[in-house]
Amino acid sequence: MNENISFFHPSKKLFRFTVLIFVSLLTYGSYFVYDGLSAIAPILIDSFQITRAAYGATKTIYSVAAILCLLIGGILIDRIGTRKSSLLFSSFIVFGALIMAFSTNIRMLYIGMFFFGAGSETLIIAQSSIIARWFKGKELALAFGIALTVSRLGSLFSYNTETLIVDYFGHYSSALWAGLIFCLLSLVSNIVYCLLDKRGEHVLNLKEEEVEEKIVFSDIKNFNSSFWYVTFLCFTFYGAIFPFQHLAADFFHDKWGVPLEVGAGGGFLQQVFSNFLHMFSTAPGMAGIIVFASMVFAPLAGSLVDKIGKRASLMIVGSLLMIPAHLLMGITYINPVICMIVLGAAFVLVPAAMWPSIPLIISEKQVGTAFGLMTMLQNIGLGLFPWLSGKLRDLTGDYTASQIMFASLGVLGLALAFLLKRADSRNNNVLEKP
Repeated sequence: MNENISFFHPSKKLFRFTVLIFVSLLTYGSYFVYDGLSAIAPILIDSFQITRAAYGATKTIYSVAAILCLLIGGILIDRIGTRKSSLLFSSFIVFGALIMAFSTNIRMLYIGMFFFGAGSETLIIAQSSIIARWFKGKELALAFGIALTVSRLGSLFSYNTETLIVDYFGHYSSALWAGLIFCLLSLVSNIVYCLLDKRGEHVLNLKEEEVEEKIVFSDIKNFNSSFWYVTFLCFTFYGAIFPFQHLAADFFHDKWGVPLEVGAGGGFLQQVFSNFLHMFSTAPGMAGIIVFASMVFAPLAGSLVDKIGKRASLMIVGSLLMIPAHLLMGITYINPVICMIVLGAAFVLVPAAMWPSIPLIISEKQVGTAFGLMTMLQNIGLGLFPWLSGKLRDLTGDYTASQIMFASLGVLGLALAFLLKRADSRNNNVLEKP
């Protein structure tokens, strides 16, 4: 059949969404590994005989590598193209996951996390560039939503299966090997994408999309106060979410005695199904509530923000929700599921309002630098606060001080959100308009 009328021609919707399936899977493995370490935190802390601070430092190592590579990742993608760069970043991820799978001590885990972090965050940037290449002017928002949902499925799956894998195979390394397998599957998906993309480029004469998250330092001096309020709110907000999640399973297991798995009988797949069905009853499953909420409700929240605006106001509400949620878990024995649902609501509202605010307050030519700088500062918080949380736990013997720290970040974020709203009122309320 003539290629011009083939049902799988690169110009057809079927071809474009087939590309999207494999592009979405690029980051599934990395999300599984990243959050899998949080799910089995109590097991690894016990197996390696290490402090919580030492374990929290795994995310610090990851963020250091991510920050270093974010500075050059965008430039590299523009220089060698999305296909070659995505394969390079996927290879770093697989190599890092391989070292982690062989880890017999925390130092090997650190080395693996460094290579893993070097590839993981930069692959997300490459993924965004790939999606823009195929969907710009078409179903772009839908494509980004699908890719994010698939990635977060990796997180949700790891929270609800990693401890089962350890229990079923009898050793912590089995969970790390499972992560490696998923990273390898993501690499295979990358290779398939490259083959499809090469064909599409030849037939449709596709051009490379410039990477958006790329820092041009000369742009920074032109940023207004609203940008800085949003950026530091990003630092405080994400600093109170992901670093908390890193040791949340250990927290719930340590304070409330929540089991690491349901303990249902039957075969492995039956146990996995039971864990998902009772995710609110296990420590790792409860830690994944925030991810589950964002996966299900984030697209709806994005549509809501587009319709009503109120971005600064929603950032105030989201920051306000974090404060009692963290405090109540720290100083009371209230059921943590309730607080986790509140944190999930905050994690739906704030990002849906925060990230789309940047193009409204920054000129189009400087948006890439703004996103790149926000992501870099965000990773500083993601690296600092897991270690601090673990250190406070080691010094005090419980997680109360850690939770007060996270609530304090919420207070700081709330202050920044009010300052943002005041600055926006002087700027014709651009963030509050639909």
